[in-house]
Amino acid sequence: MTPAAGRIPALDIARSLALLAMAVFHFVFDLEMFGHVAPGTAGTGFWRGLAIATAGSFLFLAGVGLWLSHGAGIRWPAFWRRFAMIAGAAALVSLGTYIAFPQAFVFFGILHAIALCSLLGLLVLRLPVVVILALAVAVFYAPDALRGPAFDAPWWWWSGLQTVRVSTVDYEPVFPWFAPVLAGIAASKLASQSGLWARLSNPAPSRAARLAGLPGRYSLVIYLIHQPILIGLVWSATYLLR
Repeated sequence: MTPAAGRIPALDIARSLALLAMAVFHFVFDLEMFGHVAPGTAGTGFWRGLAIATAGSFLFLAGVGLWLSHGAGIRWPAFWRRFAMIAGAAALVSLGTYIAFPQAFVFFGILHAIALCSLLGLLVLRLPVVVILALAVAVFYAPDALRGPAFDAPWWWWSGLQTVRVSTVDYEPVFPWFAPVLAGIAASKLASQSGLWARLSNPAPSRAARLAGLPGRYSLVIYLIHQPILIGLVWSATYLLR
């Protein structure tokens, strides 16, 4: 069973931490874009690891939320409202990045992945946890087994199974990125079965917990506006320091 309707402060805080990691990575990306750090910095070493961990965290939390919202029965109106919001935001990201980076625009980034993987995730909600986890492992390793020229046409690039290199500034295809969504569903289902969500559903969290979780309550809005703000700040600093 899922917990009663309401927010779980720990999840809001987890989303806030993911947003913070995202902002830090994008700040480094923007510094690189304006020539303040060495080329390739954001795409290698620690910063590449941070980007992967952050994307995986968002997708894992999407899976957690999917179970909490629909584990006791799919609430279709609520699902489609959220799906439309995320898909619409994904379209805005594609449009904005196409204007800014036409040769490397985001055609299947984190929001696109969350939208499609949320839809796919509905198919596994009733499965046993062990089966969901097995599917997560299979999805994670699928590119190693299934990648081939048959998926090289652009309309298959959402899958991640193509052999050609894709040029884009944000790319989380279904394979392997559906895996953390499945892991989130499985973990959330286990938490429900163990009563963890009920214990974490504090109706009166502390002031510190409320403040820490506040950004996580508006994660989609923050995702959409943070990069224009960061780019504006870096551009302004670059201009003033010339």
